[in-house]
Amino acid sequence: MREITFRLPFGSIPAVLYGEPAPKVWLYLHGKCGCKEEAEAFARIVCPGGAQVLAMDLPRHGERQDSTEDFVPWDIVPELEQLLAYARTRWKQVALRCTSLGAWFALLAFGKEQLDKALFVSPVLDMERLIRDMMGWAGVSRERLEEAGEIPTEFGETLSWRYLQYAQAHPITDWNTPTAILYAGRDGLTGRETVDRFVRRFGCELTVMEDGEHWFHTPEQLEVLARWEREHT
Repeated sequence: MREITFRLPFGSIPAVLYGEPAPKVWLYLHGKCGCKEEAEAFARIVCPGGAQVLAMDLPRHGERQDSTEDFVPWDIVPELEQLLAYARTRWKQVALRCTSLGAWFALLAFGKEQLDKALFVSPVLDMERLIRDMMGWAGVSRERLEEAGEIPTEFGETLSWRYLQYAQAHPITDWNTPTAILYAGRDGLTGRETVDRFVRRFGCELTVMEDGEHWFHTPEQLEVLARWEREHT
């Protein structure tokens, strides 16, 4: 499979492009602890059918571990807006494949856009709800978080007052792209009621692996993921 690594013209961001030249591209957005190379498995499914896959490292991930930008929406959303603008100058059709937090960043950046299609795997769909859940797990009140600004937790996440304020100020109100979601029944970050509410509101197609986890990583989970991707591309 053809693979080209390069730097995007905006911000000199490391990126990889899979597949032979084609009129359609899938933008692949990884989640936390991911990287652009994760897109290769997806590319092996869609590229033979006449599409390409373009992925970039988000801040503090992959080749951008020391980036001045951080893995936060106010840094990432402007980059994704530029990514889409770039893609539209090179391809006639632009689709989307996102994992976890990558889906929420895409919802923020592309909410008013009309893309060809979107595939969300274990998506984060309601960040305010997730932060409030984490505050509950850590026993942190809104007042305490506002006073401290940031509070590290025992489960590895740092609660941020600025992040909560951003999530509250940027609810997902628009999504115009036909979307299919693969959700794990044992997802510990996004509750089933949140997924069902999003599906009803925006007319998405939902597939549930009841015994799956947020991170699809076991052989059985990866088999389900690959089969779902083949069926929806």
